Formats: sequence, C-alpha cells, structure tokens
Amino acid sequence: MATRDALTDLTNWNLLDERLGGAIRKVDAEGGNLGLIYIDLDQFKNINDAFGHEVGDEVIKLAAMRIMTCVGENDLVARVGGDEFHILMSGILTTDEPASLAEDLLVALSSPYVIEDREIFSSASIGVGTYPAQANSKSEFLRNVDNAANYAKRDGRANYKSYTPQMSKEVHRRVGIGHQLRRALENDELSLNYQAKINLSTQQIIGAEALLRWHSEDLGFVSPEEFIPIAEETGLIVPIGEWVLATACKQATEWRSTAGQPIHVAVNLSALQFLHGDLVKKVASSLDASGLDPAHLDLELTESLLVERPDETIRILNHFKSMGISISMDDFGTGYSSLSYLTRFPLDSLKVDRAFVTNLPDDRDAVVVVNAIVGMAKELNLNIVAEGIETERQMEFLHGLGCHTGQGYLFFKPITNDAFMQILTAKAAEQRPHP
Repeated sequence: MATRDALTDLTNWNLLDERLGGAIRKVDAEGGNLGLIYIDLDQFKNINDAFGHEVGDEVIKLAAMRIMTCVGENDLVARVGGDEFHILMSGILTTDEPASLAEDLLVALSSPYVIEDREIFSSASIGVGTYPAQANSKSEFLRNVDNAANYAKRDGRANYKSYTPQMSKEVHRRVGIGHQLRRALENDELSLNYQAKINLSTQQIIGAEALLRWHSEDLGFVSPEEFIPIAEETGLIVPIGEWVLATACKQATEWRSTAGQPIHVAVNLSALQFLHGDLVKKVASSLDASGLDPAHLDLELTESLLVERPDETIRILNHFKSMGISISMDDFGTGYSSLSYLTRFPLDSLKVDRAFVTNLPDDRDAVVVVNAIVGMAKELNLNIVAEGIETERQMEFLHGLGCHTGQGYLFFKPITNDAFMQILTAKAAEQRPHP
C-alpha cells in the first residue's frame, strides 16, 4: 500500500520519487541518460462530471493498461495523481527515445474507451524531458516535464512537447505577469482602445469595439495576446471584465452628445464571466450607472463559450435580449461549434474572422468560406460584420457579397477614447449644414 496505486496497481508517487532519486545518483556517478515523461489525460474532469466517478475510474485503469503496452521492460510507470502518470526511462541510449515513446502514447491514448457499451473519447497532453542534458536536480527534472506538458495543453492538447530552456523563461514571465496583473486595476494601469465599425454602404461610423490595453509600471506595454489568457487562467478576467464593461458603457454615453447620434459599443465577454457571479445583474448595473441605452450595447461572444454550457448560456443571452442588448458571435468559423448553435442562440450579428478576410479576394478557398458564411447569415437574418479589412478591394468584395459592417485598418486602427471622441467631433462638424 505504501508503494502501489490501489486503483491501477502501478507504482505510486512515493516509489517513483525514491527510484527517480536513485536513478539520478547513478547517472551522476556512472554517466548515462534518463528520460522522464509526464502524461495528463485531457478533459478528464468532464468525463467524471458527465458519466460519474466509477466510469472515470475505468478510464484511468484502461489508460494505465494502454501505457503499459507502450513501455519497455526497464521503464517504470507510476500513477502520481487523479489522471496523471509518470514514466521513468532508465539507461536510454539517445535523448530521442522519450519523444519516440511519447508519440506511441499519443496514439494509444487517443482511441475511444468502450465502457458499458458506450464510447468515451479522451486524449493526452504529454511533457518530455531528459537528464542530465535538461536538468541539474530531481526537482528541476520534474518541474521541466510538468512545464512541457502545460505547453502541450496550451497548444491544443492531444500532443506532446519536449522541454526547452525557453519554456522556463516563459513560465517566469507568465508568473510575473500574473502577479502584476493583480495590481493593474488598483494602479489604474488598464485602459480601453476603440476600433470603429463602419457602415459599408454609407461609410459612416456606427459603432466601435472596446479593446483592452495594459501598460504595466514594471513590465511596460503587455500585449493582450499575452495577458488575457493569463487573466483567464487566474480568474482575474472576471473583475477586469466588469471594469471593461462599466468603462465602455460610461465612455459610449459620452459619444452620443459628441457625435449627435447614437454610437454602439461592443464589449467582449469571457466564458468565466458567465460562470462566476450574476452577469446579468452586472451588465444591468453598468448600464444604469452610465445611462447608456441598452440598445446601444453589443455583447460579443466566442464560439467556445457557446459550446461549453449551452443551456445556461442561452438563458442568460435571452435575458440580455429582453433588455434590448444585441448579441454577436465573434471570430466565426475559427472554433468547433456545430452549425445548429446559430439557430439555437439569440444572435443578432455574425463577425467574419480576419483570418478569412486577409486573403480576399484572390484566394479561392477564402472566397468559398466567406461566401458560405455570408450566405448562411443572410438566411438567418443576421447582421454581417467583417473584421480585418485592410484594402479597398477587400471592402468592395465584402460589400458586394452583402456584408453590412466593416472593421479594420482601412478605416481606423484601435485608438484611445480621446482620439475616438476627436474623430466623432470632426465627423459631426462635417455633417452640419454650412451657413
């Protein structure tokens, strides 16, 4: 019981830790190489939640059996956590051997598990490391393969990553960003930029998308592509999202008096905002505090949000619709949602992702995809917004297809609220009748 895992009868953490320490001491004294592989089953919590812990235990046992069919007789396999395994490879001749085993493991662990006449699908994220080439101690060795597995998860799961020193540097950077981000709201380091949305028929500004920016006192400007995923992982996206919503509503209220007409503001929502707290109440509070007409607020969602908790999401979105708020699906075509979601969710607009717009109108495949998206949106009576428009030819092509709204560098780059207000003031002056 002290050295074996009760569920799988594999070595447990205690024995692995002892054997790993001994193997390292032997390599230090006699030379040679060790390989270490860390396996984390993907989406295992979802399996437990959907089918129960008994089925989850069966998946663990079957996964352990599959791992054992892949390893050599000198390899030590240990279950070290709920859905986590380690493989210690002693006496490897080349540092390529662990990566080769990882490839075999990916194949073995990606096949469906048949339990109680039901197919259950999973995969694995795998981290690979070697000693002494990539580590100086047991703790560093374990930490490195853990980092590599985390990179495999962030890279879409169902793959493996071999450790590189750059991973450790990036981990330290991520930790630093996480610490600094906690103080960003308190230190007034966050701001919003706005990218205008243009009516492609009239060429008038009809709205703008709020885009979060962060200039850290210690780190300088930090790209949203870098800090927003960390905000998601740490849960900080919830209070940050509340600040974005309140600030965008307040600033959009000022636009109307400047422009002489209502200008819509679009705010992106995170899946975590749907899961934590009363999102409907927080949106209503932002609207009340700012005085913004709900009809001038557009909430943008990603496809992944629609997939994770569809019934609860539909309930919340219907509440927003009853308030008069409009709903958009952002980056359509880049996720994995079923087309049936387009009919189930109370959407007003579909945003064609910039990835499809970039190569228009010369790339045949891009033309086919955008044609299909626009045609589908028309049939569903959805407004069509094209992102990433950078050339006149792209604009003319998209407008000809039937896109109503455009967004991109051809019109305006993301700019500060003050700069956006100046543009609205200038546009309003142009439209006034001259004496």
